[in-house]
Amino acid sequence: MYNILSKKAEEFIDDGEILETINYARENKSNRTLISEIIEKARAMKGITHREAAVLLECDLDEENQKLYQLAKEIKDKFYGNRIVMFAPLYLSNHCVNGCVYCPYHYKNKHISRKKLTQEEIQEEVIALQDMGHKRLALETGEDPVNNPIEYVLESIKTIYSIKHKNGAIRRVNVNIAATTVENYRKLKEAGIGTYILFQETYHKENYEKLHPTGPKHNYAYHTEAMDRAMEGGIDDVGIGVLFGLNLYRYDFVGLLMHAEHLEAAMGVGPHTVSVPRIRPADDIDTDDFKNAISDDIFAKIVTVLRIAVPYTGMIISTRESQKTRERVLELGVTQLSGGSRTSVGGYAEEETEDDNSKQFDVEDKRTLDQVVNWLLNLGFIPSFCTACYREGRTGDRFMTLVKSGQIANCCQPNALMTLKEYLEDYAKPDTKQKGEAVIQKEMEHITNEKVRGIAKGYLTQVEEGKRDFRF
Repeated sequence: MYNILSKKAEEFIDDGEILETINYARENKSNRTLISEIIEKARAMKGITHREAAVLLECDLDEENQKLYQLAKEIKDKFYGNRIVMFAPLYLSNHCVNGCVYCPYHYKNKHISRKKLTQEEIQEEVIALQDMGHKRLALETGEDPVNNPIEYVLESIKTIYSIKHKNGAIRRVNVNIAATTVENYRKLKEAGIGTYILFQETYHKENYEKLHPTGPKHNYAYHTEAMDRAMEGGIDDVGIGVLFGLNLYRYDFVGLLMHAEHLEAAMGVGPHTVSVPRIRPADDIDTDDFKNAISDDIFAKIVTVLRIAVPYTGMIISTRESQKTRERVLELGVTQLSGGSRTSVGGYAEEETEDDNSKQFDVEDKRTLDQVVNWLLNLGFIPSFCTACYREGRTGDRFMTLVKSGQIANCCQPNALMTLKEYLEDYAKPDTKQKGEAVIQKEMEHITNEKVRGIAKGYLTQVEEGKRDFRF
């Protein structure tokens, strides 16, 4: 029985509710009156229910679909402006005891190169990332209680934060590790992590168990309830997502939104971010084995309706996607982007090669961080390396309150410009720097609060003089 407030996975992600929702959406895919009503409700920019979102996803009326794309852009512009937050993944270890059939880290894969970074090697990786210009990382590691215990992750976080190389510093470490205990989540919180990220992969319990036949991850309930435990452990910001292509996309789309609704209702605040990865080739993994892969058009529609349904939530897209696909969805709702990514263990300090089989998946967008920054500037976006909200305590419900009120722009816009200025001064190539300076000059005039604009101009001057890390 569906119960949004329940702490039991099979009650807040209820199979019957999802199937009813999918059928309802199919029955109303051409119901112009209902679709128009939902769109009008969505214009208030306060979100819509999973059932309403399913109807919009299924909508086959061209005119109404064009309204959806336009509305998604308007919502993104209102809450996030033209800022795009930059990050990079950092793979610590690919040792894993799980049997996930879609991941090359699965324990039966005997020809993958198993690696685990020492603290010295982590330091080399972080310096390489700092020299690129990154300030925000997402830690990744396989699930292995012997090789990758929580103590190893905590020590690695401490190492990462301790490294100051030239003007470089990692200011926010997000963590994507396996579901764990409330006690371990408290330890991660005390270590100063930003967002705890965990992908559900699929919300369909039967298929989930088939995709994870062995290992701790086989436990559907323990995995699905992880975000509740993380928040009980004091972690304010959590990030959810599914791996589109493993299961029927309609089912996982509805499940994803039901999870977001549950966190809002039961824990007081919804997810900080939603990720939308798609299945990619990798060592020992053939995407032809997965028959539920989705087209670019469906993918764009999913991003569009997610932005409408959860307007306050950040949306992440990685280098799994091509430049063309990433450019398309940037307009529709994406707010965070990886650049210059390596998905192998130790792939930054040493040049990653095509035959490196320690990678978790093949990267589609292989451009350097500077090339991605240059591209974003050409498109009219502000590449942002800001981590201010996390370090100023604007997390969880405090962050969401500022977003919902629209006041967050008074912090985000100047912070984005100041961190872009740091990147331009320290890392950018001449063409990127020229374009970035022009964008900063233009965007400064869009800061409507005169006092904030004046302070920001002063900070920008100090950045030119060599000072760093100003924030509102």
